[in-house]
Amino acid sequence: MGTAYGDWLREQRELAGMTQQQLADAAMMTRSHIAHIEAGRRIPSKEDAWRLDRALNTGNVLSTFRPQGDSTIAEHFKSAKYLEQQATMIREFALSYVPGILQTDAYAHAVLSVAFPPRSDEERDRHVATRLERAEVLSNPVSPVVWAVLDEAVLRRLIGGPAVMADQIMHLVRLAEEGRARVHVMPFGLGAYPLLQSMLTLMWFEDQPPVAYSEGQAIGKVHDAPDVVQQLQSIYALAMGDALPLKESIALMRATAREYEDHD
Repeated sequence: MGTAYGDWLREQRELAGMTQQQLADAAMMTRSHIAHIEAGRRIPSKEDAWRLDRALNTGNVLSTFRPQGDSTIAEHFKSAKYLEQQATMIREFALSYVPGILQTDAYAHAVLSVAFPPRSDEERDRHVATRLERAEVLSNPVSPVVWAVLDEAVLRRLIGGPAVMADQIMHLVRLAEEGRARVHVMPFGLGAYPLLQSMLTLMWFEDQPPVAYSEGQAIGKVHDAPDVVQQLQSIYALAMGDALPLKESIALMRATAREYEDHD
């Protein structure tokens, strides 16, 4: 994501004899945002690029050659995974399976065991460990604030067997009842709704602009453009309005877990 752009920004900053903090102060930005741009994890807005040009006396270069639109990352969640660890608020939408940060160990093993081409046991275990590391953001009782909207298909899709599903769903129930995460279900009876196209993660930060991440087969995109992020936030808000309330969602999850327990 904008690695060459970030490298050039760093070179110009160093030529100007400025630290990241000094550039941030001159451009009315935060040091962490500058660091993310230089590392290729973020793309500055048009206004930020203009201020960087002014601060570095680089004419309109940073504005003119600012990477356009969204960035596609070849390795799923490479940039988004890093940003996830920095977020103060995360809102997830899942269409087919439980989002990574909410997965149990057994559920993660089941999801990651069906890759094609097949993974070796060692490679699969590495991926599971990485996924469970992501779940550690929930070890802090306050931050990040986590909301999840799950299509009912997430609860009904039998991944790993009835016992694994029952345990995974009750994990979601516990998180919701303890107030660590809000979990809402989009019931089958609702029919079509705007988020049906892909999985979506929205992230907010203390000292930098929000981002969105969407994922499909063999592709992941970090959405950095403010207008795109705002649009995806609005679509998520609409979906949240159509989802079952928290208490009803918990009741549905409990009932579904009991069905799996009885089946097992």
